[in-house]
Amino acid sequence: MIIIVQTFNLVATGEVRIDKFISDEIESISRSYAQKLIEDNFVLVDGKKVKSKYKLKEGQSIVINVPIPQKLDVIAEDIKLDIVYEDAHLIVVNKPQGMVVHPAAGNYTGTLVNALIRHCGDSLSQINGVVRPGIVHRIDKDTSGLLLVAKDNKTHIGLSAQIKEHSLTRKYIAIVHANIKADSGTIDAPIGRHWGNRKKMCITDRNSRNAVTHYTVLQRFGNYTFVECKLETGRTHQIRVHMASIGHPILGDKVYGLKKEKYNLVGQLLHAKLLGFIHPITNEYMEFETEVPQRFQKFL
Repeated sequence: MIIIVQTFNLVATGEVRIDKFISDEIESISRSYAQKLIEDNFVLVDGKKVKSKYKLKEGQSIVINVPIPQKLDVIAEDIKLDIVYEDAHLIVVNKPQGMVVHPAAGNYTGTLVNALIRHCGDSLSQINGVVRPGIVHRIDKDTSGLLLVAKDNKTHIGLSAQIKEHSLTRKYIAIVHANIKADSGTIDAPIGRHWGNRKKMCITDRNSRNAVTHYTVLQRFGNYTFVECKLETGRTHQIRVHMASIGHPILGDKVYGLKKEKYNLVGQLLHAKLLGFIHPITNEYMEFETEVPQRFQKFL
């Protein structure tokens, strides 16, 4: 059995590969997952099977299907969740620093998903497959803060659409190196996978996606600046890459930051502080905000 996710009629593509088109159009589908769907013949262009490198043409029809996920084989674990809000359709969770969002190589237990399965049972959306049930968007292991979790597919699709349309409100706080002179600014630079290190992201025009971050200075400390960052897009490692690109890497960031720092921090000082969205079922605008985490307060 399969679920038909989307049908598209191409107006113009600019010679976009089919795998990139799918990941761009459907926020919940990564490019690697799109390639697997294509390889397994779950994607048809004008009714025909294609390869991942196939270049789309104007006027073509694309039908994208997603297999119904197999029974979840992830262990339910009794891990305390900091639930900010919950109803029959979704949950807003305040993820602690150090917790991985979903199981992956090297992290099969102790993740947010393991805790959610214990808390929700089978009541999680299936859009993202067997190891990421309910996960609408992610934040890094060493980033703390607010995350949306969907309990059903309709809610998941509605929230994913808001992410794609950039209508979701997401504000982060961070402490960065050096003194930012301007009170506010915007970083508009495309982000893609680093060509030399697949675990890193970078600013590039090669196989990249547009990325926009707005930042505002909250307080200056000479060698450091306390900032708020508002996401217009939500690319992997976006704030970390963008702030490093303007000479202000996030304190504690071992990947994009300074190799040697004065303070021996575990993880970057980055926190998803505010989250606002329209509830897909009730159509009510909802907004949630957390307190400044203790690790931030201690450093400040």
